[in-house]
Amino acid sequence: MWLFVAFLLVPLIEIGLFVQIGGLIGLWPTLAIVVLTAILGTYLVRSQGIMALNNLRGSFSRLEDPSEPLAHGAMILLAGALLLTPGFFTDAVGFALLAPPVRSALINYLRKHIEVQRFEMGPQDDPYGPRTRRPRDTVIDGEFHDITDSKKPTHQGSGWTKH
Repeated sequence: MWLFVAFLLVPLIEIGLFVQIGGLIGLWPTLAIVVLTAILGTYLVRSQGIMALNNLRGSFSRLEDPSEPLAHGAMILLAGALLLTPGFFTDAVGFALLAPPVRSALINYLRKHIEVQRFEMGPQDDPYGPRTRRPRDTVIDGEFHDITDSKKPTHQGSGWTKH
């Protein structure tokens, strides 16, 4: 139901804003603002997306809960989609989602209203614990003998092989 209301209200809000702003500043400045916000939004989404991906990689390497960096990345992706959509309302929401304090506040709000049923990282029967160094999987002791032929060939090579 909420999705239906959003799909109904957002275009109506955008049309109303286009009419109001276009009447105030004219057609070409209105279109220029829409194009400039799309270009600026693309640049900001790209730079913040790279930072979010680095944060996600860092959380994986430290074996931490990746849900917050994933949520930031998803919100940056949504912000990019909103900024590429022509309109003033979607641009305002998209730019708001690019602000880290807004994303953090939204994540904190969602944490209070969403209950995670289960979260696991790595094997559960690990005797070393999740953050300790583990020994190598297997060590194989063995002996070897060098069997390379030390004699050089007596004939000239064909060129197809190295001698």
